[in-house]
Amino acid sequence: MHWVWLTIGVVCGGAVSAAAWAAVLRAYGARVRAAERRAQGAERMAEIGAMTGGLAHEIKNPLSTIGLNAQLLAEGLQESGIAGEERARLLHRVGTLRRETERLRGILTDFLEFAGQVRPALALVDCNALAGELADFFQPEAERRGVRLRLELSAGPLWAQLDAALIKQALLNLMLNAVQAMAGPASAGLGSGAPPAGGAARGELIVRSERAAGAAGAGETVRLHVIDTGPGLSGQVLAKLFTPYFTTKAGGSGLGLPVARRYVEAHGGRIEVYSEPGRGSDFTVTLPAAQGRAAQAV
Repeated sequence: MHWVWLTIGVVCGGAVSAAAWAAVLRAYGARVRAAERRAQGAERMAEIGAMTGGLAHEIKNPLSTIGLNAQLLAEGLQESGIAGEERARLLHRVGTLRRETERLRGILTDFLEFAGQVRPALALVDCNALAGELADFFQPEAERRGVRLRLELSAGPLWAQLDAALIKQALLNLMLNAVQAMAGPASAGLGSGAPPAGGAARGELIVRSERAAGAAGAGETVRLHVIDTGPGLSGQVLAKLFTPYFTTKAGGSGLGLPVARRYVEAHGGRIEVYSEPGRGSDFTVTLPAAQGRAAQAV
């Protein structure tokens, strides 16, 4: 791709010197070269993105085969005549293989979601209903991790034009991040994620919805909060929170939060984080509310 700037000037009261014309040409030449470098860089990045996306897809296929065969191997060991202690040792190794395979599949899925193009299929959606459906889906996971899940929905429907699947995935990423944050040092030994002894909740996860006024001259917005009672975040962590591949969790991909922000911003929304060490965190998703006839037509 080549860019050419054409300037037409009207000279009054004298001629333009050759030196002046040379200076103009040099300046425009530098701009042309810079524009070409930017265009080449963008094309190169697009090419690399397509290649890495294809590579990730190619890696997922053999990973699925490995996972399936590991499962079949575990089932075969259970039915084999191998002595109990030796069988337990082999099953432990196969279990490790299966877990690591699933972890790699999760990393690749996060990468593909982050690197792919986001084209929301917009429809009129009640955000209260969406939050309720997501809470029902997530409840077993919260219970497994010993976290109490609570809904605080505003009265009446909250209509917005959005892609329900993308916003659900964004909120799900935030909810997973919240319950992982509440694991805490005290539960580090509970590898299964089971609730603490005695049935006491490890923490509380609150999903809250509300309607809010937009900025000056803008329409109303819908706010969806994902609040946790975990350890909170330092200013240093907050500054890097949405940086791809940044994570404070062992085994984390560092892409869950960047993907969530990408999906929300594709709807003209934003994610804000309010957190202090020792006081939990509030991840607030703000989306444009459906306006006028769109909201009234339902």
